[in-house]
Amino acid sequence: MKIAIIGSGYVGLVTGTCFSDIGIDVTCIDIDQSKIKNLKDGIIPIYEPGLSEIIRRNTKKNRLHFSTDIEVINNCNIIFICVGTPETGDGSPNLDNLFKVAKDVGKCITNYSLIIVKSTVPVGTSQKINYIIQKEIDKRGVPIQFDIASNPEFLKEGAAISDFFKPDRIIIGTESDRAKEILKKLYKPFTLNGHPIIFMNNNAAEMTKYAANSFLATKISFMNDIANLCEKLSVDIDEVRKGIGSDPRIGNKFIYSGVGYGGSCFPKDIKAIIKMANDNDYEMRILKAVENINNDQKEILYSKILNFFNNDLENKTLTIWGLSFKPQTNDMREAPSLSLIKKLCEQNVNIKVYDPVAMSEAYKYLSDSVDYCNDEYKAITDSDALVIMTEWQEFKYPDWTRIKTLMKGNTIFDGRNIFQIDSLKKFGFSYISIGRPSVLNGKILKSNTIDTL
Repeated sequence: MKIAIIGSGYVGLVTGTCFSDIGIDVTCIDIDQSKIKNLKDGIIPIYEPGLSEIIRRNTKKNRLHFSTDIEVINNCNIIFICVGTPETGDGSPNLDNLFKVAKDVGKCITNYSLIIVKSTVPVGTSQKINYIIQKEIDKRGVPIQFDIASNPEFLKEGAAISDFFKPDRIIIGTESDRAKEILKKLYKPFTLNGHPIIFMNNNAAEMTKYAANSFLATKISFMNDIANLCEKLSVDIDEVRKGIGSDPRIGNKFIYSGVGYGGSCFPKDIKAIIKMANDNDYEMRILKAVENINNDQKEILYSKILNFFNNDLENKTLTIWGLSFKPQTNDMREAPSLSLIKKLCEQNVNIKVYDPVAMSEAYKYLSDSVDYCNDEYKAITDSDALVIMTEWQEFKYPDWTRIKTLMKGNTIFDGRNIFQIDSLKKFGFSYISIGRPSVLNGKILKSNTIDTL
């Protein structure tokens, strides 16, 4: 069995690498020559825990290859399409690269091929790809058979390797018995522990991807909405979270309040499904609210900072710990930190930042507007306040005594609720988080809101 992966971005690279690690011969293809050269040289374009080691291991064993030549697919009987589908101005995904790949596949294949769409695409896209490939084959006048399957990815950035090897479920859309048998064989090593393969038609598989991400985003926005109400009512959102998370119908995942979701998936997919609905004369009322709540939530910490300093941030120095949209990744796409930094820069704030892995990527978005520090404690030296934007593990148990000595001020703004209120109270800090009681100079306030500061 040989596999071709067209598109060597996040999804394609993880998919190809993990398949090679179970002994399959895999070639990852991309039109970006510099990316392919770097991959051949062992330079990985993304940060994902464990990925570099697996790439090096399987490249050395000659099971994982990288190429810019699309005709490599002729040596493979399974072809995964993993190209990006970036958001367009109206919220719909741009499928131009996807359709170009489909044309190239139709021009190249010489034997039966199973073409698997792993890119996130609107309902009906697999049918369009089928039509494009068949049209190109017809032009050549050759009787080549192929099947199309939809196999959406459900990889969490920062845990993608584990998610691939130990999936909750494998969703496959196809109406071909031949394709089903090939995919059962391909995914058998990942189903030995009871992880199910769920077969459905292509349209249902495409919709499943959007529905899953939309529901998870809904849980996040719901909890942020509840957290904001908790502040008004002097209720601790952490207690509420524990209370509802113990209900198995709700579960304890994706119910943490904070400064909103970001990344490449949730924001883009919410917009895409809203656009799909509009195109079919239907209004996604809940998801519109989810999007609005999330946009507002990205501004909430800025409002708290501005309020705390009495609307005067001129020449203040603030330190931000965490830039990526979530821990264990360097992904800055739609990161809440970008919204906050933009607002602070408008107020002429001096900003010092530290992130364990994302600072090089952040520079592409922030340029020289902030001061990049290579150590979290160096970053807080002489700062008026510390702001937490990403819940990296190394931030959770800092040396508070050292921090208090280094800082000019004594205020902590926690956008991810990672610190214990009693700890901040003990050390005499002022502490403002999301949906929890605030602390002023070591004293817990009766009201959660900082309007009383």
